[in-house]
Amino acid sequence: MQPSHPEASRGSVNRPVFLIAATIVLAFAIWALAAPGSAETVVVEVKTFIVTWFGWWYFLLATAIVGLVVFLGASKYGRYRLGPEQSRPEYSLFSWTAMLFAAGIGIDLMFFSVAEPVYNYLNPPVGPAETNAAAREAVTWTIFHYGITGWAMYALMGGALAYFAFRHNLPLTIRAALYPIFGKRVHGRWGDAIDVAAVLGTIFGIATSLGIGIVQLNYGLHEMFGVSQGKAAQIGLIVLSVIIATISATTGVDRGIRRLSELNVILSIALLVYILVTGKADFLLNGLTQNVGDYISTFFDRTLDTFAWDRNPETANEPSAWLDGWTLFFWAWWVAWAPFVGLFLARISRGRTLRQFIFGVLVVPFSFILLWISIFGNSALDLARTDAGFAETTAAQAEVGFYSLLERYPGAPMLLGIATITGLLFYVTSADSGALVMGNFTSKLPDPMADCARSTRIFWSMAIGLLTLSMLFAGAGGSITTLQNATIIMGLPFSFILALIGISLLRSVRNESFKLDSYRTSLPKAFAAGRGPAESGSWRRRLLATILYPGPTASRKFITNTVVPAMREVAVEFESMGVAATIDESGRNEGLPSPRLLVDQANEPRFEYGVWPVSAPAPTYAVLAQRADDRYFRCEVYLSEGTQGYSLNGYSREQVIGDILDQYERHLGYLHLRRSAGDHHEPEPDGTDTDQEGTSTS
Repeated sequence: MQPSHPEASRGSVNRPVFLIAATIVLAFAIWALAAPGSAETVVVEVKTFIVTWFGWWYFLLATAIVGLVVFLGASKYGRYRLGPEQSRPEYSLFSWTAMLFAAGIGIDLMFFSVAEPVYNYLNPPVGPAETNAAAREAVTWTIFHYGITGWAMYALMGGALAYFAFRHNLPLTIRAALYPIFGKRVHGRWGDAIDVAAVLGTIFGIATSLGIGIVQLNYGLHEMFGVSQGKAAQIGLIVLSVIIATISATTGVDRGIRRLSELNVILSIALLVYILVTGKADFLLNGLTQNVGDYISTFFDRTLDTFAWDRNPETANEPSAWLDGWTLFFWAWWVAWAPFVGLFLARISRGRTLRQFIFGVLVVPFSFILLWISIFGNSALDLARTDAGFAETTAAQAEVGFYSLLERYPGAPMLLGIATITGLLFYVTSADSGALVMGNFTSKLPDPMADCARSTRIFWSMAIGLLTLSMLFAGAGGSITTLQNATIIMGLPFSFILALIGISLLRSVRNESFKLDSYRTSLPKAFAAGRGPAESGSWRRRLLATILYPGPTASRKFITNTVVPAMREVAVEFESMGVAATIDESGRNEGLPSPRLLVDQANEPRFEYGVWPVSAPAPTYAVLAQRADDRYFRCEVYLSEGTQGYSLNGYSREQVIGDILDQYERHLGYLHLRRSAGDHHEPEPDGTDTDQEGTSTS
């Protein structure tokens, strides 16, 4: 799923993060391979401690994140773009939606869409088993575990990464999303610790998915080709994932991987439609409608229900044990996957508004997941009610359920083949993308769209494979239980970081609202003063500017002879008053200079005033355009958050100076509002800081 940008420069290894994370992962994997029994025992004990003392935290965090992202999307903050205001989406709405759709599908969905409903039907958390009520609850619980709660975590992580990287010119890293809280400390040991926690949580989340995929595919290959189930086949599948990732890293076949991901979507839809059409369509459609209603009506009851009054260690099938094994695991798994999927979502969403991003992420993938779980889950339960053997086997061996269900439909060999191919493609693309993301997390990237070095990517591919193998074999009989327990453990440190990221994003957009509020209060004055003092004949110059559509030569002359001297004059005056001011003339856009005036504000966000030449087709009514299809340039004003939507074309030097001072007064108003709100402890990210390598993030 990970978009690739082969034209982007490669990053260098972030040694502290890489060495610490790699040492922990490899030590853990070697220990699990050398002493699987000891590793499993320790993992179970630590997991028991966490669910006992921090289980409530996972539930509280998941609920708070849902509330936060819905608030951000629905509030005034939702109109902020994930990038400068002049930026527009890189992908069309259809392409972007398709990629969100692909992000919501994985081999684990094939695994749990049948296994969990059947298990919950036989072992419900509350109430008698194998009843209509148990069947109804079983599917709803599965939808709840794959519902908007988890996608809200992805939306928060992806939205924060995109907001700070594309709007504030910070690196596309986890630490950058915590800049408003920790300030420049994110570039030191604090930042390294944050990235290590993200790497550890992510790698165990990926290993869990790959472990599920290995068990699922091993059974599918056994059904189709008689491949024996066990360590030999599972080692072969792990080696396959490493080979695919290595080929992708060394030969640049990422485009092919993306095509395979698109093929996955098509095959998944075809499989879904086939089951609906050839099965009990009326029952499945009624079940889908009921599942939607049950999910919506019981969401608030489920989301904070920790079964506090149902905890009795002496009772068989205790509800709290069910909750720890299902809901708690899923919330930890979503937390662990948040950096992985969040990075992917951020990289495809530059230029979209925060509102578009949040509700797109919440609605599009979940809509398909809802259809998939409802149709496959209800089909499995309908079979389980009449075939006790299917139900018991699926509950005991989850990987058996999906294939056993498909065997009951016409054209079973074809369905088994499609399911195996689809699962295999999901498996290899997840392994490949996982290696790339892990490499990016442990690298110093020169820009948000750059990727890690090939050697780093290959290393993490091998590390993920080794960890998956070790944890899979640490479980009894190749079960995924140890991986699930490890996910709960490793997800805990990053869960606290995810909470801080939510606070950081909320604080940053709130501070940005102060800036917009200060602009509104000073808007009448700005429009009155922006043109500077009246001059003889100035109205004629102003009229001429409204019908003049300058080309590149005239625009370059205007910037060089009018804008830059005006900026220099203001900078000199600032310097005479003891305020540090500089002119940056290194920027260019569409072949024309794009100068910036930068005024230091000590520990407050700096003032930035730039001119950004933007070309556009001259309108047909252009009086002074030679041809209707001529392109002209607008010398637009932009501040740190992007374009302000108006052009300086036709301004005199004095009028440019007047506009600079208007915008500076607005900036001072923003700083006043910010200080009044008590949010002046750390400077806002503005792209001026320097990362560990000394490379400017602007």
